[in-house]
Amino acid sequence: MADDLGWQDVGFMGSNWFETPNLDTIAKESMVFTDAYMYPTCSPSRTALLTGKQSFRTGVYNVPVLEKGDSKHNIFSRWTVGLEHTMYAKPLKDAGYKSIHLGKWHVVGPNPKEETIYPFKKPLKQPANGNLNWLQEHQSAEIHQYYPTGKGFDENVGGTWWGDPARGYDKGYNSVSGGYKAPFKNPFIEDKKDDEWLTDRLTDEAIYFIKRNENEPFFVNLHYYAPHRPTVPRSKAQYQKFLNKTPDAVTGQGEKRLEEIAGYATMIASIDENVKRIFDFLDEQGLRENTIVIFTSDNGFNGLQSNTNSLRGAKGTIYEGGIRVPAFINWKGKLAAGISETPICGMDYFPTFLDLAQIKNYEGVLDGTSIVPLLKNESFKERPLFWHLASTYKNPPCSIIRKGDWKLIQFLNDGKLELYNLKNDLKETENLADQNGAKTSELLNELMQWRKTNNVPLPPVSKLNF
Repeated sequence: MADDLGWQDVGFMGSNWFETPNLDTIAKESMVFTDAYMYPTCSPSRTALLTGKQSFRTGVYNVPVLEKGDSKHNIFSRWTVGLEHTMYAKPLKDAGYKSIHLGKWHVVGPNPKEETIYPFKKPLKQPANGNLNWLQEHQSAEIHQYYPTGKGFDENVGGTWWGDPARGYDKGYNSVSGGYKAPFKNPFIEDKKDDEWLTDRLTDEAIYFIKRNENEPFFVNLHYYAPHRPTVPRSKAQYQKFLNKTPDAVTGQGEKRLEEIAGYATMIASIDENVKRIFDFLDEQGLRENTIVIFTSDNGFNGLQSNTNSLRGAKGTIYEGGIRVPAFINWKGKLAAGISETPICGMDYFPTFLDLAQIKNYEGVLDGTSIVPLLKNESFKERPLFWHLASTYKNPPCSIIRKGDWKLIQFLNDGKLELYNLKNDLKETENLADQNGAKTSELLNELMQWRKTNNVPLPPVSKLNF
């Protein structure tokens, strides 16, 4: 999983400016999901992915340090996923899988103890860049429970509360390294003499883990920090190439903020090269036919780094640019290549892993649905997708339902509605809520019933009953 990689920041989803030749080749041999979704920011996406649960169950609605407003108009987000929430590594471990988490974790807060008094009156804060006063406590058995190795993974390389790799440097985003160039200054990544580039190092560790465990079931949770800001060019030559590249008139990529997007492009190219390294290794070891690989992102692109004319919004927004992500699933010899327009979401992966691993005794709550039938071209019952965002970042608190071609947004504090037909209006330019009262009522009733059935919490000032 890449971090902040936009839906159209790869060639297989229509970019002619970013260069992802290896991902594009693999996508041609994979099931590509055109309508894959996450939450609009990192923390809720990763929480939903790892637990298979909706945000209202975990209280993780947003990245806490991004939240705005007061406690009357918002339910401020937790940062730490509570111990009562099982993550998919645990049932896989119980079934005999060796597992590793690599890269971004971001589902534990810098101070989990301050999250016991809930709801919060103000958004949670984080330590200053370069501050490691939290580290000793995070190495304790008590806080270790919230880390990958406390949640079922056998190993952890680089996972902590950090949302970006620059936090180890006093100057943060303004540091030359940005955490991407060695030394990484991540206390959960042991320095090595040959370290150069963070994405390379995480891939090295993934390959090394597979090599050590190739004769037994294994699970690799490789969550690259890239291409999350800060934007750090991978090499001067690559950077110059993109600076000189003709912009893409269709997507608009390369037209604005050229220095930023050119550096971002080199970071995407690095991901592309490293994914190929993993596939090449699996081929060399004769593991491809027995290994399922999923490639995706945690939310839409950061609007300061990239662009697309195809979608409205960017990371942090509730529009397609914020929540729609690239995704494919590859299983050589077992999965027919193709394109699926069936909407899927991050919560679907947990039950999918259980299905693929033939784990039938899991009894925890899961809000997603196994997508194995889609992989086998079997019938898959249409179901609505729901989002609940109870705090403000780039949009006010809202709930969303996506069903068929339609998407309805209801803002929680004032009850305002937006309705879009994504088949005819992917860019969400025309709000049809008033024009199509029948469809608005149908989806609104279903959305409200979902909230009522699940006792979904609303901000204190909300005018809604449920």
